[in-house]
This record gives sequence, C-alpha cells and structure tokens, in this order.
Amino acid sequence: MDRILIIKNIFKYFEVNIFVYFFAIVAILSASFVPFFIISFLIIIHELGHFLIAKFLKIDVVKIYLYPLGGIAKFNMEQNVSLVKELLILIMGPLFQIMAYLFLRTFLSHYQEMITIYHYGILLFNLLPIFPLDGGKLVNIFLTSFFSFKISYYLSIIISYLLVVVIFFLNINNLNLNFLLVVCFLLFKITSEYKKINYYYQKFLLERYLNDYNFKKTKLINNGLNFYRNKKHLLKIEDKYMWEDDFLQKLFKNS
Repeated sequence: MDRILIIKNIFKYFEVNIFVYFFAIVAILSASFVPFFIISFLIIIHELGHFLIAKFLKIDVVKIYLYPLGGIAKFNMEQNVSLVKELLILIMGPLFQIMAYLFLRTFLSHYQEMITIYHYGILLFNLLPIFPLDGGKLVNIFLTSFFSFKISYYLSIIISYLLVVVIFFLNINNLNLNFLLVVCFLLFKITSEYKKINYYYQKFLLERYLNDYNFKKTKLINNGLNFYRNKKHLLKIEDKYMWEDDFLQKLFKNS
C-alpha cells in the first residue's frame, strides 16, 4: 500500500497533453504500440529524474507536462538557487534516461536497435542548446559563470533562436508535419522565455531583498541591471559606492 501511495503521489504531478492520448490510440490501431511505449517510457523516466532530485533538494515541483515527443518539468524554484543545485536537477534527467535505456535493452532484447535509435534521438535533441530544453538551460548556467543574470538570459535566447533557424534550413528539403510542429513549439517556448526576462530579473532582485544569501564572492558593477548570480555586489553609481543591500532597500521601499 505504501508503494502504491508513493506512486500516486508522484504521478499526480504529471499532466498529459491530449495529443498523447491521440497518439496512443493511433499506435494501438496501427500495431505500432511498441515504438510509442519505448518513447513514452524514456520520456517519463527522464522527467522522473528531474522530479526526484528536485524533491530531494527540497525544490517545489509544480507540474510535469508530457507531450507526444517530450516533456517539461516546471519548478517553483528561486532565481537565486545555487548553480550546483540547478545543474544537478538538469543532469539527472539524462542520467535517468540512460538507466531507462539500459533497462529496456535488457528486457526488450528483440527491439534493441529501435530502443537505441529512440534513446539517442531523444537524448541528443534534449541536449540541444535551445530553451526550454535541458541543453538550453545548461548553456544558461555556463554563461551565468561569466556574464550577469540578464545578459546570460539574452545570450541564451539568441543562441536558441539561431540554432532553431539553422536546424530549419538544414532540413528545408525534408520538411514534414512533425518537424514543423516541433520547430513551431520551440519558437513559441523561446519567445515565451524572452517575454519573461524582465519578470525573472525583478523576481531575482526581490528574492535578494527578502532573503539573506551568503555569497562568498563580491562583484563591482555600475548599475542595478548587471547583477550576477551567486555574487554579492558593490555598485558604483556616478562617483558614489553603494552596497547591494542598500541599493535593494532603496529600490523596493520606494516602489
């Protein structure tokens, strides 16, 4: 009973897109249920990897959205969360998928070639440096080590757009409906992220105003738009210097 309850508590976070059911029906009617099962199993275990490590790190999981060809785990995570924690959450998805791949190869030995093709297809696609894929988030974490919060996000968005355009033109002679749907979905998600940058940054600053983060490194900046993650700041505004806490006090008390 305890195991059943645990499984129910996990899967209550999953929200399945209606097209997944449509694809499942088509797969059954067309006698192609095995490919559908393999793809779905890999995607679900991949998202469970993100979910379990997030729960372990006490990160609030909002939903795990399942689509016909992928999934997205949505967290209520602080913008100032440790880069190590965010990195762990990201890499556990691919690691769990690799374990799922090895499991399927063992118990569905007659379909090893099919399993291998789908596994690497999903894995490599998900690691593309495009928002909202894991690869896009990994690129943003990498850029955050060198650039400010906002610049890192803008660069990640630019890279995402450019790569989608490159992939589209590389496949322009082999266009099909599934490919076009994926491209449109990615462009929609990238644009959604772009529109939220200012909101993310305000949330990022507000978290710093409300919480006492113990960052070890200090960065000298010249305005309140260039805050970095995992750093405290000393601001130089004209000829005056101001610590981050004083700047945030002034910013939010006057707003």
